[in-house]
Amino acid sequence: MGFDVDMTSHVAEVKEELEGAVARALEAIGIQCESHAKQELQNDPARIDTGNLRNSISHIVQGDAAYVGTNVEYAIYVHEGTRKMAPNRFLKNAVVNNVDEYKAIAETELKKG
Repeated sequence: MGFDVDMTSHVAEVKEELEGAVARALEAIGIQCESHAKQELQNDPARIDTGNLRNSISHIVQGDAAYVGTNVEYAIYVHEGTRKMAPNRFLKNAVVNNVDEYKAIAETELKKG
């Protein structure tokens, strides 16, 4: 008595779904981190003159990472401070203070995918 066994691999579909879930998670985390960075600056209204720095904060997802930053030249001086100005680590704080939220976003997206 013989059995016919038909095996089908779904590795490609699973990999595609996983990659999609990771991309969605990174995009959601980037958006949220961008929002937190802007809020960090908003919490220090004495430093807001034109709003140029706050409005320039954006994110991009490349590969397996989400990057949040700004192209404003003076951002480093605001972030790290100077002899005359205390630092406002708006980018660092946006990441460090919200790690649990970002983990929850990733977990939710991976469960969906």
